[in-house]
Amino acid sequence: MALIGAIIKKAIELGHSLSSTKEFHEKQQRVLHELLVKAKDTQFGKFFQFQDILLGQDLSKAFASRVPFFDYHQMEANWWYRLHQGEENVSWPGKPAYFALSSGTTGKKSKRIPVTDEMLNAIRMAGIKQVGATANFNLPPSFFEKEILMLGSSTKLNQRNGYLEGEISGISASNIPAWFKGFYRPGEEISKINDWDERVLEIAKRAKEWDIGAISGIPSWLELMMKKVMDYHHAKTIHEIWPNLQVYTTGGVAFEPFEKNFNRLFAHPITIIDTYFASEGFLAFQERPDTRAMKLLVDNGIYFEFVPFEPENIQEDGSLVPDAPVLSLTEVQEEQDYVLLISTVAGLWRYVIGDTIRFTNVDRAEIKITGRTKFFLNVVGSQLSVQKMNEAMLEIEKQFDMTISEFTVAAIQRQGEYHHCWYLGTDSRLPAKKLEETLDHLLKEANKNYRVARSKALKGLEVRLIPSACFHDWNAQNKKKGGQVKMEKVMNENRFQKWETFVREWLNTHSSVNVEHR
Repeated sequence: MALIGAIIKKAIELGHSLSSTKEFHEKQQRVLHELLVKAKDTQFGKFFQFQDILLGQDLSKAFASRVPFFDYHQMEANWWYRLHQGEENVSWPGKPAYFALSSGTTGKKSKRIPVTDEMLNAIRMAGIKQVGATANFNLPPSFFEKEILMLGSSTKLNQRNGYLEGEISGISASNIPAWFKGFYRPGEEISKINDWDERVLEIAKRAKEWDIGAISGIPSWLELMMKKVMDYHHAKTIHEIWPNLQVYTTGGVAFEPFEKNFNRLFAHPITIIDTYFASEGFLAFQERPDTRAMKLLVDNGIYFEFVPFEPENIQEDGSLVPDAPVLSLTEVQEEQDYVLLISTVAGLWRYVIGDTIRFTNVDRAEIKITGRTKFFLNVVGSQLSVQKMNEAMLEIEKQFDMTISEFTVAAIQRQGEYHHCWYLGTDSRLPAKKLEETLDHLLKEANKNYRVARSKALKGLEVRLIPSACFHDWNAQNKKKGGQVKMEKVMNENRFQKWETFVREWLNTHSSVNVEHR
């Protein structure tokens, strides 16, 4: 028996059993109070009169009535630009040591989100809480002696105006505690390699030297990494390289669309643990094995608010209408999509993170990520969310026994009439016409607004099948490989024109690929 692993497991179980059971609402009120007290003397806090908010009888309502919604561009244009000019105490005391680069899913210029020492500590505490929750997953003692492969962005951070910048996965990995370094792979040397392909090659070369028990990262990039490791060693499954691999922790996206592809890489099932780790902070993780939902971290430096994800609350660019209703944890309902707002120890205030979530269990504060506010296809009233799209893709996979690794869709005009044009990333060769009919039927059944739109202004849909590699190369060209990069599921017409041009050129370059492209 693995003695050290048994001791670690027992310590985790004891620590987990002694965790606090205080009400989530009380914890959130405490977090909000601490945030306001800490930031009341900052430029932001003085402007929005945090001192007066703190005197209000209902702290949440006083806060919501005084402070408007902010997205990244509003925070940057009105407040954070001052940090880049060397000012202190802007939206949080002092100056942040880091800025997290996030290109999101738009392919535009990278966002620069402050990362304070308090946020790094909150991320570390979230990681410890997540390790504690592994006590619920019935993992053997030997698991706790294995190494953990974290595939994020490079830990080689860039110097800029007196601070360091990089993707949040690289920032957090560069700040791992000393006691964890013996378990951490691929290690400091390889993690500093900027070029993703070069870094993966080094991982492949060293892979058999490691006894990996857990892996973590964005699903699409982790899948590519595992395939490259398998190809390098001529292996049929990743378990031929890492026989003790038992756990995969996801990051920041719904895992279900990738699950079928992942399962083909394993010799046997492994434990999947979902996490919600974004550039803005570590928000939630899966606490128990009998659900794929994640528990919000309600006592860890982040205050949450929720706006019902309804068409009347969302503007065309995906932003919120200024007077959209806002709910607290005590007011939300299950199976309703919400736009997530966060206020944090990094100086983000009522910040529209851009994700939509759904509560699966309000009593446990458990959620699932359902999409992005900008991935909401509502041209001619179709009101299609990413959640409905993902569900349709999973059903298509099931009915046609195929695998769809990525997809994107846009509403386009053809001779004055609107159509939904879908691109599916797959290596399957099936008649697109049959897929169109099935997808159209599934969406009509799942969404009454889509069904109504199809009887009026939305004249039809088109499906085009292209190799999955085309999606990966699009991301590589527009952003960069690996890290937090995610494929945009919904494009506007201008963006879609660039996408179609890229696809045509890609297919011409890869002319030997058999593909159905209408």
